[in-house]
Formats: sequence, structure tokens, C-alpha cells
Amino acid sequence: MAIARQTLDTLEFPKVRQHLARYAAFSVSREMALNLIPSVDPVDVRRRLRRTDEARRLLDEMPDLTIGGARDVRPAAGLARRGGVCDATTLLEIAATLAGARRLRATLLKLDPDHFLLLREIAADLPALPAIEDAIGRAIGDDGQVLDSASPKLARLRAEVRIAFNRLQEKLHNLITIHSDALQEPIITVRNGRYVVPVKATHRRAIRGLVHDQSASGATLYIEPLTIVDLNNAWREAQLAEQKEVERILAELSAQVGDHADAIVTGVESLATLDLAFAMARYAVAMRCVMPEIVDAPPSPDEPLLLLTAARHPLIDPQQVVPIDMRLGGSFRILLITGPNTGGKTVALKTTGLLALMAQAGMHVPAAHPSRVPVFKQIFADIGDEQSIEQSLSTFSSHMTNIIRILRALEGAPNEESAEAFAADPTPTEPACAERLPALVLLDELGAGTDPVEGSALARAIIERLLELGVLGVATTHYAELKAFAYATPGVENASVEFDVETLAPTYKLTIGLPGRSNALAIAARLGLSPALIERARASMARQDVQVEDLLAGIHRERAAAAAELQRAMEVRADAEKYRERLAAELREFEARRSEAWQSARDEIEAELRQARSEVRRLRDEFRSVSVSRRWLEEAEQRLHEVRASLPETPTGALAERAVTTVVEQGPRPLHPGDVVRVRSVGLIGEILSIDEEEQTAEVQVGGFRMQADLAELTREKRGDGKAEQPDRPAYESRGASIPAPRDVSLELDMRGWRAADARDRLDRYLNDAYLAGLPWVRIIHGKGTGALRQAVRDLLKEHKLVASFSSASAAEGGEGVTIVRLQER
Repeated sequence: MAIARQTLDTLEFPKVRQHLARYAAFSVSREMALNLIPSVDPVDVRRRLRRTDEARRLLDEMPDLTIGGARDVRPAAGLARRGGVCDATTLLEIAATLAGARRLRATLLKLDPDHFLLLREIAADLPALPAIEDAIGRAIGDDGQVLDSASPKLARLRAEVRIAFNRLQEKLHNLITIHSDALQEPIITVRNGRYVVPVKATHRRAIRGLVHDQSASGATLYIEPLTIVDLNNAWREAQLAEQKEVERILAELSAQVGDHADAIVTGVESLATLDLAFAMARYAVAMRCVMPEIVDAPPSPDEPLLLLTAARHPLIDPQQVVPIDMRLGGSFRILLITGPNTGGKTVALKTTGLLALMAQAGMHVPAAHPSRVPVFKQIFADIGDEQSIEQSLSTFSSHMTNIIRILRALEGAPNEESAEAFAADPTPTEPACAERLPALVLLDELGAGTDPVEGSALARAIIERLLELGVLGVATTHYAELKAFAYATPGVENASVEFDVETLAPTYKLTIGLPGRSNALAIAARLGLSPALIERARASMARQDVQVEDLLAGIHRERAAAAAELQRAMEVRADAEKYRERLAAELREFEARRSEAWQSARDEIEAELRQARSEVRRLRDEFRSVSVSRRWLEEAEQRLHEVRASLPETPTGALAERAVTTVVEQGPRPLHPGDVVRVRSVGLIGEILSIDEEEQTAEVQVGGFRMQADLAELTREKRGDGKAEQPDRPAYESRGASIPAPRDVSLELDMRGWRAADARDRLDRYLNDAYLAGLPWVRIIHGKGTGALRQAVRDLLKEHKLVASFSSASAAEGGEGVTIVRLQER
């Protein structure tokens, strides 16, 4: 089943195909575009549209993508398959086509299969035959000549040809010099493929040889001297041998092509399919098209099955075309358009049918979102004045003949005339019309060309039959009676195209739900007809007709007023949106300023908090290096309380308060590294090695192992308590304070990967522990890197009181990446 050829011609689909063919870059794809036929298979239609959509998205990403230098080499491949020999130029075209197919295949197969599945499927059919490409490239040059390198034999034969030619030329030049008086001119020419010299007829016997030609006057004879006959023969024999070898090489290459002829033919057709998809994509971009949704049923019972938003006729100048909104299905299936002549009714009719054909052909349609169409099994169009003098058919008879054929085709009745007019193939004879639906019927000037009473009655009967058949349809008419019929008949809806009485020009705007006015009296009055004649005409009209026209005029006025009010409401809404956006921008700006001010205050507080922590660390270091007395502790606590009191009262100040309180308010005095404590959770006694104020934890040496414990679990113990739990530890006297020496202190400290900001505090603790452990020297491994960490380490070592000296390690021990530190003697 296919869409009728007459429908395609009536709706001007061939012109669309011609426009599409201009975007094709390949002769085969241009031919496919010119022969494009809309499909009636929903699966095929959806596939075609998705393929065009993929091509459109691909060209957005790769605008320079092409099919390369492809040629239609299918005839050549068929010749080679039958054992024929292709000439060198044709073989070059085959190689170029194969190269373009191979490159395009590689490009498309790299695409994401989730987004370009259909293009990848076509690319899989493109041939990849690099062996044939290379063989042709090695044998034939870009100028289409077989190269000497094509075979060793050909190279040898061509050398022999050159040698024979040079000998022949040398002999001929010597002969010209010797017999210059007998020659008409001292030149060498060719006759019948052999070199000859022009001899005067009067000196015929001066040069013995074979006469190949003579001048028109008979005064000159073209003679091949006997002395060069053998040389000519040798040269010709060498040429023939060369030609035979060339033909052998071309036959060999053609045989390779023939072995893969099916793949090459398939590849050419796949290239054409891809180029057609690219042509559809370029056409869609140029015409500002969208991909319509293909539906089997409307989204809901009240929604239209066919919906075209801002649809434009593709053959009308884009600068002049007026978009229309068309919908069919849902609450009505037949749309009856009324309005004046040249008002755009026929354009609306053709736009609907043509866009449906384009969608079913796989083309995007010149419309806007949302747009959706069903796949019509049949589309019938009776448009235009088709009266025929030869067949003695009037306009009415022509229209009725077409309508009869349409109805018979829809009803499934066999009819030779309908088969000839409305199908590319014979019309199917199955009786069940439901199997042939959905169908779209487009009827122009329904019931026109005859008596208005009878014409309108026929029009009503035809519309009722179309409703019974369940088709979608659009019809145009001038009959006022049909306006009331459409209003009162379920499934039929009125529509009109507007006409500006002031300018006497159509607006081409389609309005669904409102019948059109005849405007005949208004136009006549505008053109200057006497008011008395206008009133006489109005008085002669039926009262009912006058009332209908007045009613329509009132409806039009109210609709125009409602449209004006809607426009004003939209303007007010737009102004409100502007004010809302401006207020939103001001609010965002205020929030940004507030956030910036908050962040500035937070940074300032954190800076003060870091200063307080630094003061705490300094006091802790003093605790390690000075004698601990009650007076010193009281002074330290007083200074810590002053630091805490200096912090501002902010939400983040609680963090600083907690940090200071952690150090100051743990019992009678804060815990410090070196204190002996009991870990209540395990019931053991150990020594604090380090404290993390932020995490409120401490590292405790308990016997031979270290553990992490919360400060809340630690209770200070006097030295000597715990007896068995606290092993003996060596100690030393430092300025009157007895501080236990840490155990298990390593000779090396690996600082690689540390930040320079964190290095000072941790390195200071390590040096103190190493000094208390009695280590004479230690190795600091900081690495080379940018040198920032090494510089921070050495800056600390220069001012540290426990460091006697330091230097870089030897090259074997790490060089500049390691610093050897010698500690003060105890």
C-alpha cells in the first residue's frame, strides 16, 4: 500500500523533493531524494524521523562531516563482477569511494550508540577494503595513468619503449639532415601510427620507403623510409607489449573489485542513505523544522490526534508565509473552513496534507513544538479547479468524480478508476475499511459549481459519510448553511480565515471554532458601492441569513475584544515578571553582600582563633622548657583566661571558647604532654605524648604501646602511682622539673607530603621528644619537591633551642632531600 501518486502531485510533494535534492552531495542520494515516497508503516516512519534527528544532531557536532569523494560506482562494480575490465579512471573512482566509505565508517562507529544508533547501523554496512584501495593507489596515479611501479614487467617494457623511440628519433633526425633537399619541410610527423617524413613528389626516388599518405595537392608524399621500418616496428611492438601489460594490470585490479562487488554496491547505497539523512538534516535546519511526534492514538480523548503548531507551507517564502495552528481528532474529526476567496483556505488545506506527507517520508516539518501526526494509510486530496473540456466535465463534475473515487477507495470497493487515480499500485480490494485507517481527506470548495441549495445538501451528505467512515478531514466551502451544520453536528468543527475589511486583504490567519463571514456587503461598501444599494441587498436577503451574519459579526467583535484584553493581560503579566525578576536580582545581591559580610567576619574570628591557638601552643612549649611552679601555672592560666576573654561574642566564638576551655579547664590545671594520667576506660596508667585540642583527644603511652583516648576519660595521677601499671622510665632534671623521657622515639621523621603550615608544630614536638629520649642526632626526611617544606624545616631549626647544628645529608643518604640534625647535649 502506498500514498496515491495523484495526492503527491496535488499537494506538490514533488517540489519539496526537488528542494531536498539540492542539499544532497551525492548523485545516488539526489536520485533517492527525487524518488522519495512517504511510508505507511508506523515503525518505518519513526525510524526515518529518528535517523534524520540523529543526522541533525551529528551535523551540529561535526558541521564539516561529508561522505568524501564518493561516486556511483555500482555499474563499474557490476561490470567487474561479470568479468569485465574497468579503465584506470573508473578504478580511481572506486578507490576514492572506498576511502570515503572507510573514513566515514570509522567516524560513525566511534559515536555513542545511545545517541546515534541508527547512523551506526548504516555505517556498519559501509565496506572497509583497504587492500583494494592500496592496490589501486600503487598501480594508478592521480592523473589516471598506470604507473611504472604497477609491475616490474611494465617498468621494463616502458624502458624498452623509450629506448626504441629514442633510436627511431635519432635515425629520423639523421635522415632529415642528409636529405634536406628532398623534403618539403625538415619535420617528422605521424601517419597511421608510424613516423614518416614529408617528401617532395618530385624527389620521390631520393628516399626509398613506404608511402602512407599524400597532400591534397599531391605535391607532398608522406614516406616511411626503409631504413627506419625496423625501428618503427620495434617501437610499435614495444608499445603493444606495454599496452598488453597495462590491460593485464587493469584486469587484475578489476577482478579484485569484482570479488567484492556486492560489498561495494551495498556501500554505495549505504553512503547514499547517509547522505540523504544529512540532506534532510540540512533542509530541516534551513527551514527551521521540528521532528513531529508519531502517535497511534491521542494523549487523551479530548486531545487532537493531529496537531500542527505554527505550521508553515514549505514552498512559500519564509518571509511572507503566515503560520497556522491546525488540529484534528479529539472533540472533532472534520474541520470545515469558511472565508473569502484568496483568504488562505486552500493554503491551510495543502499545508496540512503536505506536512503529513513530509513526516511520513522521514522529513522534519516546518512547524513548532508540540506537533504530532498519525501515520495515515491513505491521504486523498481534491484541490483546485480541474474542469476538463475534452472530457466535457464542469468544475462540479470534476470535483464530484474525485469525491466518488475517494469514497469508493475508503469503502474498499474495487474500482478501476479509483485504482488508476489514487494508488501507485492497484487499489486493494479488502472490504474492511477499518484496516485501511487512519485516512486523511482534503476537499477544496466542497459542493461548489452547482445550485447552492443542492450543493450544500450534497456537502452535508458527504461530510456525514466521512464521519461514518471515521476518517480525519479538512474541507473548505462558501455555503453559509454548512456553518450551522458544523455547529450542530458532533464531530464537525467550524474554522475561518480572517479578512481585513479595512485593507481588503486577507490575513491568512486560521481560527478554529469560529465560522468565517462572507464580508461581501462590507467589501462592496468599502469599495464605494452606494449605501442605498447596500441596504437594498440586505433587505433582499433572508431574515435568517441577516441574523446569522449579524451574529457572526458580534462574535467576531467580542472575540477581538477578548483578544485585546488577553493581550493587555499578557503585557501586565510581562511587566510583573520584569518587576519580579528585578526584585529577585536585588534579593540575590543582598544575600551575596550578607554572605560576603558574614564570611569576612568569620575569617576575622577564625584568624583571632588561630592566634589564640598559637598562644596556647606557645604556652605549652614554655611548659616543656621552663620549671613548673605554682606561680608560673597561675600566670599561664591568667594569660589563657585573658586570651579567651579577648575573643568576640559571635556564633563562631563558641568554637574558640571550646578550644581554650579544653586547654585551661581540665581539672586544677590543663593537661599537657608529659602528664601521668589514668585511662578510666581501660584502667591503666600512662603518659600523655600529645593533645589534639580540636578533637579533644590525647595520645597516651601505656607500657609498650600507644593509644588514643578522649580527654574526658583521663584523670591526672601523681608520679609513682600505679606501681606495677607504670613501668620505670628514665628521667632527667631540667631546670628543677622532673619530666619523664618518652620511649620509642624514631631516629627519622618522614615529613614528605606534609604542608609547610603544619610542619613547624609537629617537627617541634618531635625534636622535644628526641631530646628527652636522649638521641644525639636525628634525620628529617622532607624531600626535594619545590623546596618550600625544606625551607620551613630549616627556618625552624635555625631558631630552635634544642638544635646544636644541622646540615644536608650526603648524596648516598638523600642529599638535599634529608637534613641531619645534631641535638644539644643534656
